[in-house]
Amino acid sequence: MMTNSFCTFRKRNFFTAAMALSLLIAMVGCSKGKTDTATKKPELVRVETLQKQVINRDMEFSTSLVANEEVNIAPASPGKIEKIFVNVGSRVKQGQLVAQMDPTQLNTTRIQFANLKNDMQRLEALRQAGTVSQQTYDQTKVQYDLTKENLAFLEKNVNLRATISGIISAKNFENGELYSGSPSAATGKAAIVTLVQINPLKANLFVPESFLPQLKQGSKVSVKCDTYPDQTFGAQIARIYPTVDAATRSVQVELKVNNAGEKLKPGMFCRSTIDFGKVEALVVPSQAVLRMQGSNERYVFLENNGKAKRIVVALGKRFDDQTEIISNQLNEGDKLIVTGQNRLIDGVAVTVVK
Repeated sequence: MMTNSFCTFRKRNFFTAAMALSLLIAMVGCSKGKTDTATKKPELVRVETLQKQVINRDMEFSTSLVANEEVNIAPASPGKIEKIFVNVGSRVKQGQLVAQMDPTQLNTTRIQFANLKNDMQRLEALRQAGTVSQQTYDQTKVQYDLTKENLAFLEKNVNLRATISGIISAKNFENGELYSGSPSAATGKAAIVTLVQINPLKANLFVPESFLPQLKQGSKVSVKCDTYPDQTFGAQIARIYPTVDAATRSVQVELKVNNAGEKLKPGMFCRSTIDFGKVEALVVPSQAVLRMQGSNERYVFLENNGKAKRIVVALGKRFDDQTEIISNQLNEGDKLIVTGQNRLIDGVAVTVVK
């Protein structure tokens, strides 16, 4: 029994000693950490004073070209296609006959209208002589007017004409086929032919709402396409949409692109550059701007009362080895750290050297 008690006593003393030793090591470690922190030397940095510069602000937007106008030519009702007078690539002028539907009903209506026209002439003479009732005259006049309107409708929908000048971009039927009025499986459009106007062309851009005050209808825009890398095409702002997209905080802008040589085609990818004029901006050395690893967040460090202050920024225009930075936390006169910033964390002590 004494042996067991003695063993238990030794175990308890050993456990107590181990706990005391662990506590002592932890206290020494904390004391050493405090000493290291207290004695750590400030980081040496160089700074530049932030100053606004006048720059020429322009922005590039990616988009695709579309036809200035696109018209799907088709009759108002189904019927047999008598003849199509154009092919893909055909150039047509406004008012030119493009296709003709079955004219049977049109010809019948023409005969009816010619007879009613003769009846009206006779009734007009009889009415002046007072030998025909007003009721008979009115009934014939109603038939005459209705037939005249029906004839005009049939003439428009049998003889299909181009409503604009342009180029035929699609032909979905052939002579003798039945036009059903349903969309074509190939194009998804209910049209016999499609007519497009490609000079000028259009391009739709989405511009950040912050630039809305600088957007002016009629302003010049330069357009470049990868197909013609060495050539710039002129354009201008044709329309500024009256609403801002709440999801993207942007406003839609429509460009009218000059295509006199018709080198450009609808569907081409292009880059449009809008000049927003001269503005004052903060421009700093590019190496002063850092990027957070694993994200696209950009930031800089300021020297503020002997400590580094981290500021998140947005990038603007780049000028060789300098970059425009945008942040509502930056002001003229702030001390931007331009050397030694890679070693800094927010709040660390710094010493400015010349």
